[in-house]
Amino acid sequence: MKQITFAPRNHQLTNTNTWTPDSRWLAFDVRPSGASFTGETIERVNIETGEVGVIYRATEGAHVGVVTVHPAEEKYVFIHGPKNPDSGWQYDFHHRQGVIAHQGEVSNLDAMDITAPYTPGALRGGSHVHVYSPNGQFVSFTYNDHVLHERDPNLDLRNVGVAAPFGPVHPLGHHPRNYSGTFWSVLVSRTTPTPVPGSDEINRAYEEGWVGNGALAFIGDTLSARGEKVPELFMVNLPADEQGWKQADDAPLEGTPEQMPAPPAGVQQRRLTFTHQNAFPGLATAPRHWVRCNPQATQIAFLMRDDRGIVQLWLIAPQGGEPRQLTHNDSDIQSAFNWHPSGKALGFVLDNRIACCDADTGRVTFLTSDHGMPPSGDAVVFSPDGRFIAWMEEAGGFRQIWLTETGL
Repeated sequence: MKQITFAPRNHQLTNTNTWTPDSRWLAFDVRPSGASFTGETIERVNIETGEVGVIYRATEGAHVGVVTVHPAEEKYVFIHGPKNPDSGWQYDFHHRQGVIAHQGEVSNLDAMDITAPYTPGALRGGSHVHVYSPNGQFVSFTYNDHVLHERDPNLDLRNVGVAAPFGPVHPLGHHPRNYSGTFWSVLVSRTTPTPVPGSDEINRAYEEGWVGNGALAFIGDTLSARGEKVPELFMVNLPADEQGWKQADDAPLEGTPEQMPAPPAGVQQRRLTFTHQNAFPGLATAPRHWVRCNPQATQIAFLMRDDRGIVQLWLIAPQGGEPRQLTHNDSDIQSAFNWHPSGKALGFVLDNRIACCDADTGRVTFLTSDHGMPPSGDAVVFSPDGRFIAWMEEAGGFRQIWLTETGL
């Protein structure tokens, strides 16, 4: 167990894709823990030497955070808040974007157009937690809509979107907060403010994960027959070619003043779990976690309480069927999790230690023993070569980055 950052400030890892492809550097941001979105730099640390380098520094009053890395290149994508924020346009869920930094060049991931009629391929709000697909061609994100937020915040439902490499996109409107983007961006989930109780309709889509390169799984909030929120697992298959990404279905890709942007034609939302009758219905909301598929795209993992009320890991095939309980621990899994690159194990925090479980048997192996402070539940991330696992832990009053060897 090795501490690799030491500066008297916070170091924040994103929940996945935090390593460079050569397994030598970890990317992080410097947001104060539990505070507002106020970090000004995206940085990285060398796990061998401890060298820290700045990847990007924000200017003009903007703030940045939540960085992830391309699977094959030293290319970084992260949240960028508004430049020159003012009383009418400050950092918020619906006022942020994805930015890519690559070999000293910086570009906007998504375009923004908040002036009707809106621009196909552009968003009308803020994107968040940008994650490259396994082949590095696409970027998933969660989304909040400025246009509907201005009409009624209750209409601004969180959704899941994808940026596809079929840009650039230039806004047709001329609002000073509009901007161009290098990718073609669309939503792929469907939400409604008022789901029918007991139906497959959802009013929130979030915490998505790639299923291979052609599908996304995510959590969707359904309503039980009694009107109670029950988070369930959903999946969408994505278009196969550029034409599919740009073809509208029954509603405009870019949305209307009254409607959220709509998914491309053929993108069907499918429910995978049906837990309304469980003793503890729904996927676990604490700890916060993102659904994750194995590299072979055959098993989607998520957290859910067992019949004793203990948060365990569960697996389900992308085709659906009955979920399989993988772990049978006597205490809750305490963190987000990730798959080992081999697909043979998953890593997480259990009993305030870093743990791995076998993906077939669920047998748990602890990789660490005595921690000065409990590991953070935000991120437990394997290196691409599978040798290391990294996490955050407080030391000296600040969140620092730590790692240990996996033995896998």
